[in-house]
Amino acid sequence: MILSGNEAIVEGALKAGAKYFAGYPITPSSEIMHTWAKIIPQKNDNSYTFLQTEDEISAIHSVIGASLAGKKSFTTTSGPGFSLMQEGIGLAYAYKIPLVLINVQRQGPSTGMPTLFSQGDIMQTQYGTHGDHISITFYPNSIQECFDLTIQAFNAACESSSPVTILSDALLAHMYENIDTYYQGKISNYPFLGVGNENRHFTGLTTNKEGNPDTDNPESCKRWIKKIQDSILKTAEKYELYEYIENKNSDTLVISFGILSRVVMEWQDEFAIFRPIRLFPVLEDKLKEISTQYKKIVVVEANFGQYTKEIERVLRRDIELVSVQGGKVNVEEIYNQIKK
Repeated sequence: MILSGNEAIVEGALKAGAKYFAGYPITPSSEIMHTWAKIIPQKNDNSYTFLQTEDEISAIHSVIGASLAGKKSFTTTSGPGFSLMQEGIGLAYAYKIPLVLINVQRQGPSTGMPTLFSQGDIMQTQYGTHGDHISITFYPNSIQECFDLTIQAFNAACESSSPVTILSDALLAHMYENIDTYYQGKISNYPFLGVGNENRHFTGLTTNKEGNPDTDNPESCKRWIKKIQDSILKTAEKYELYEYIENKNSDTLVISFGILSRVVMEWQDEFAIFRPIRLFPVLEDKLKEISTQYKKIVVVEANFGQYTKEIERVLRRDIELVSVQGGKVNVEEIYNQIKK
């Protein structure tokens, strides 16, 4: 099939078994909503639902409710809408609710240059909401990966009982490529509330092992949060997704992701290249192992160094940044900055 990135995400969601979508239109993610709204009536199946909400706050809480009711659910937005969703995202982490979030990034702030691409929401996926949550975040760099990673995201959400985020961007969303929609892997499912024998108690209070309020006991709070984190980390280990192109003749390792990684891949004869596909949790062990082979590490990203700071934190060494700004890519300029 020849699909755009946004269309491929919808195909991936359908293949994963998604039945419920709620969202509010926002450039450059709107085609995901449009495509779902177009396809669902053609299925003539009342188990599929489309809801255009009045805003992104309503959208996130709607998919939370649908997930609890037994539907694999997802929503999509861009930067400003992702900000509005953060309170609901925090709720979903606390209540262990599986759902998929797609953030198709655009140049900010807000409506600054909304039709152009950016990678300005990297840190928001990990640190945007309240509490000690841990985010599983994937970032494709092709239309095929938009399809494949959407399925992986639903699987990871079911396995971790948590929200999982897919980052995209305006260029990837609107680019067309030929893809294969035949998927042989497993499709994970989740014992939703009201399905099977699972008994879950929901409260905004810290509870003891019996489920009774225990709001003045630090150990109960610690146990509750750690249980959530451990489930997410255990799942993330199954999705150690990255691409590494070794170059023994170079002392430079270039790290890039998403659409910009397709630019730097053209220079694999000159530099080693590492592309994290799972952005979060950061692939710490793999980065530490690979980075020791290179004197110079450069991160190419379309922001002012959001992931660069994460790499510096993990590796505890100076990392050089090539910052792509203004929603446009100057390939020659990127190359020259890496070389200098």
